[in-house]
Amino acid sequence: MAGSIDKVVLVTGASSGIGAATVRELAAAGARLFIGARRGARLQALAEELGDAVAWRELDVTDGADVAAFADAAEARFGRIDVLVNNAGVMPLSPLAALKREEWKRMIDVNIHGVLNGIAAVLPRFVARGDGHIVNVASVAAHIVVPTAAVYCGTKHAVRAITEGLRQEHDEIRATLISPGVVATELGHDITDPAVATALTGWRKKALTPDAIARAVRYALEQPAGVDINEVIVRPTAADM
Repeated sequence: MAGSIDKVVLVTGASSGIGAATVRELAAAGARLFIGARRGARLQALAEELGDAVAWRELDVTDGADVAAFADAAEARFGRIDVLVNNAGVMPLSPLAALKREEWKRMIDVNIHGVLNGIAAVLPRFVARGDGHIVNVASVAAHIVVPTAAVYCGTKHAVRAITEGLRQEHDEIRATLISPGVVATELGHDITDPAVATALTGWRKKALTPDAIARAVRYALEQPAGVDINEVIVRPTAADM
């Protein structure tokens, strides 16, 4: 129902794909959004499209100070923070034997440290208020391991563990893990292994569109106080994994 989410929501990785779709979905539901990503021009265009309920700031989730400043700017703009959607992620898949160490490091920095930096930026506020909601976007890779995705799956397993730990440590804070299957987004555009890049094109012949994941985020946020949707896995009906 339109207008059902009277909350201030932070979204990282908001310049495209699942992040941008989530911003549109939540704005349509009445939320106010503060959005971040590295590509400021895309954020600006999205904010201008959706109006005054959406504000933006360039963001590097691997920089803890930058994420803290992002949260401060959101609170200054809207007066409070109710929800964080940790969505930023990278997926440069490759076989372990390719020894792409810089790509491994990038996945760990964005997919794990980025999530932790987001949590660190909002958790003290939520604890002080006794309320708040952290939504971490993981992947079906948080549940499985496949060749060429060992490091990526490792990062997403970590996000799942972090989210469950957060849930157990804080009765007053809702913690949700959204685990998409294959989605037609820019994720994986940075794959440098030609064979893996070709395989990804094949996998995406059975893919969701980003709005399917955005609706799952909205569903979690729309629940009444005292109801915590801990995990949602969303796959294409014809998915192999």
